[in-house]
Amino acid sequence: MTMKSDIGVLGMGTMGGMLALNLAEKGHETAIFNRTAEKAHRLVADNPALAARLHPEDSLEGFVARLKTPRIVLVMVNAGAPVDEQIAHLMPLLDAGDIIIDGGNADFNDTVRRSRSAEGTGINFVGMGVSGGEQGARHGPSIMVGGAKEVWQRLQPILEPIAAQHEGEPCVAWLGPDGAGHFVKTIHNGIEYADMQMIAEIYGLLRDGAKLDAPAMASIFADWNTRGLSSYLIEITATVLAETDEATGKPLVDMIIDEAGQKGTGRWSVIEAQKLGIGATTLEAAVSARGISSRRDERIAASDIYGTLSLDTGSAVPADAAGIADLESALETAKIIAYAQGYAVLAAASAEYGWKLPLRDIARIWRAGCIIRSVFLDDIARVYEAGDGIVNLLQAPSFSERVTAGQAALRRVVSRAVLAGLPVPALAAALSYFDDYRRARGTANLVQGQRDFFGAHTYRRFDQGGSHHHVWPVI
Repeated sequence: MTMKSDIGVLGMGTMGGMLALNLAEKGHETAIFNRTAEKAHRLVADNPALAARLHPEDSLEGFVARLKTPRIVLVMVNAGAPVDEQIAHLMPLLDAGDIIIDGGNADFNDTVRRSRSAEGTGINFVGMGVSGGEQGARHGPSIMVGGAKEVWQRLQPILEPIAAQHEGEPCVAWLGPDGAGHFVKTIHNGIEYADMQMIAEIYGLLRDGAKLDAPAMASIFADWNTRGLSSYLIEITATVLAETDEATGKPLVDMIIDEAGQKGTGRWSVIEAQKLGIGATTLEAAVSARGISSRRDERIAASDIYGTLSLDTGSAVPADAAGIADLESALETAKIIAYAQGYAVLAAASAEYGWKLPLRDIARIWRAGCIIRSVFLDDIARVYEAGDGIVNLLQAPSFSERVTAGQAALRRVVSRAVLAGLPVPALAAALSYFDDYRRARGTANLVQGQRDFFGAHTYRRFDQGGSHHHVWPVI
C-alpha cells in the first residue's frame, strides 16, 4: 500500500525544493512534483538522508493521489500566469476541503482575485509569504499566512515546525484573510530594498568619501553589528566586504558589476503605498536607485560628460572616529524612518481592506528567518504590544527619542554627501520625510491654491468650515 503524504510541494525551483527538504526533515511525509519530473527525482537523490519522506511523482494526477485527504498542496512556481495555470490544472483533481497554498512572491491583488475565484468551490485558497531566501526556506523562514482563519488552524501544525524560531517562538502567523499574507510580504520586501540601499549608500561614502578599502569597511560593519544596527543585512555586508576573489586576489565586491536586479516586489510595495496615499519615500528612492543602476551604459556616458565637475569627494566623510560614528548614527536613524514608512503602509492597508493586521505579530515573526531580521524588530514589537494607539512609529517615545538624538548626524552625512556629489537618495529621502512629517504647518496650502486656480478643485480654510473656491485673476 502506497504511503500517503501529509503535504505536497508543486514546483522544485530553489525555494520549492528547499521547503520540501525542510518539511521532510521536520517529519512530514512530503509528495513532490515538477513539470520536469527529473528535477523532483534529483532532489531525492541529492538528499539521501531525507529520501524516505520525499515522494516524487511523475504526473500531477499521481501527485494529488499521493496526498492524504483533505489535501494540502503548496504551489511554488513563478508569480503571475504560472500560478493561475497550476491552479487551473489542480482544481479538477481536488475535492471540497482541500487547500491550495501559493507560497511564491505573489502580487496580493492576484491573491485576492484567486481567493474570490475559489469561493463556492469548497476548495480553500491561501496566499502565503515566505521570506529568508534559499537558506531560510531550508532551515527556517519567516512565514506570513493569509486566508480563512479556520484553514490556518489546519496548517499551523505543519508550518510552525518548519518556520524560523526566535527565543522559542515560531516565526509564522496568520495575518488576515485573502491577500493579507502576501501584502505583508510585499511591504517586507519594500523595507528590505530601503535597508539594502541605505547600507549601499553608506558603503559608497566610505569607499568614495573616506577612501577606505573593502577590508577596512568590513571591520566597520562588523563593529556596527554589535550594537543598535545588529541585523542580518549588516552581518552579511561585513562578510561580503571581507571576501577575497580567488581569481584576482582582490576584494570580491570590487569585481562585481554595479547593477542591482529586482523581481518586482519592491516596486509593488511602492505602487501600493501610492494607492493608499502613504508617503513611502525611502522605499521609493531604493526602487528608483535599482532602476538607475541597471542603466550602466548611460551612467558611463554621463560620467564622461559631467566628470569634470569641481567636487571634493574627499570631504564627504571624515575618516576619523567621529566621522564613522556619524555614519552609524545616520544609518540607524534613517532605518527607523524607513521602517516607520513601511509600517504606515501596513496600517493603512489594514484599515482599507478590513484585515486588522496584527502589527505586533508582524514584527515578531520578522525577528528570525527573514532578510530584514534584526534586534530592531524587538523594539517595534514592544511599541505595538503596549497598545497605545500609535499611528506611526515616529510618534512612539522609544523611537522619537532615538530619531531626535540621531537626526543631526543624518543631516551632516546627507549634507556632506550632497556637497561632494555622492548619491544618497534613500538617506536623503528619509531625512526629507522626517522634516515633512514633523512640521505642524507645511506648504501644501500653496499646492491647493494652484489646484483651485487651474482646476477649481477647491480648498479648506482655517477660519471657516466646508470647501471653498476662489475667483482667481485671469492670466
